[in-house]
Amino acid sequence: MENTLRILLTEEGADAEDVDWLTGCLREELLRLDVDDVRAVPGGEPPPGARAVGIDTIGALLVSLGSTAGALTQVLSAVRAWRARCGESRPSLRLTMDDDVLEISEATTEQVTEAFDLFVRRHSTVGT
Repeated sequence: MENTLRILLTEEGADAEDVDWLTGCLREELLRLDVDDVRAVPGGEPPPGARAVGIDTIGALLVSLGSTAGALTQVLSAVRAWRARCGESRPSLRLTMDDDVLEISEATTEQVTEAFDLFVRRHSTVGT
C-alpha cells in the first residue's frame, strides 16, 4: 500500500515567488530520495490559525512514499535538514499523512527532531 505525505509550507513576509522557489528547492531534494514521486500541487487553504495570507503564498508538495519502509524517515530527515539550512527565515510546515497532522513553525532544531521522530513512530505501526 502506498503512503502519501502532503507538505504545506509558508514563510511570513515572503511573496509568491519566494515561496515557489523554496518549494522547488525542497522538491528537488526530496526527488533524490527513495520515493515514488514528489509533485507540486496547489496549496489550498491556509493552515488553521495562520494569519491571512494569499493562497499563492503557500507552497504544497505531495510525496508518494511507495512501499519502502524507511521512506518517511528519509523524507522527514531531508525536510528537517532543508529547513535548518533556511537560516533565520525557517518556513512554517504542515505535514499531513492520513488524518494525522504535524505543524511546525517557531520551534528549535531539537523540538523539530522530536516532533518528526514521533510522527514517524505513529506511522511505522500502521499496517503492522
